Amino acid sequence: MSAIDTNRVLSGAGSFGIFSRIRAAVVAWNEARVTRNALSRLSDRELDDIGLCRADIDQVARGR
Repeated sequence: MSAIDTNRVLSGAGSFGIFSRIRAAVVAWNEARVTRNALSRLSDRELDDIGLCRADIDQVARGR
């Protein structure tokens, strides 16, 4: 006797899933860009006040 598995796991509903992942990536990139620009405008003294240095800006912007 054979059995047919009728349960399916949808991994993103086709092209809609692809577009939502692309949109999420663009949103994350833009948020990192805005954060990077805001931190870059701060003086070294202001960065030091919040416990950062210029070398930390990229990592903070990427959320690491």
